Amino acid sequence: MSRKKGDLAEDIACEFLIKNGFRIVDRNFYSKFGEIDIIAIKNSILHFVEVKSGKNFEPIYAITPKKLQRILKSVDYFLLKRDLDLEIQIDAIIIKNDSIEFLENITL
Repeated sequence: MSRKKGDLAEDIACEFLIKNGFRIVDRNFYSKFGEIDIIAIKNSILHFVEVKSGKNFEPIYAITPKKLQRILKSVDYFLLKRDLDLEIQIDAIIIKNDSIEFLENITL
């Protein structure tokens, strides 16, 4: 996916999260392990959100076990860097055509 399409999908995901009571903390957090698309908070839970979009395929399949491992390492790095001790959750937002699906706790 091009950076422009990825940014558009992340903008849509942020709008969705805000409309559902989340506050955006950070976007495109980079570490040596990878990137976290969106970091948001709601009800004292820090949500690390992976955004995937597509039209002619199922975007959820782009979240592989290897990708999840990089996300988990990036989450640990973020928490350590910010010296945070909050409850966390790793979620995904899947955007396909004109639909948005919010998947919570994708690492369970």
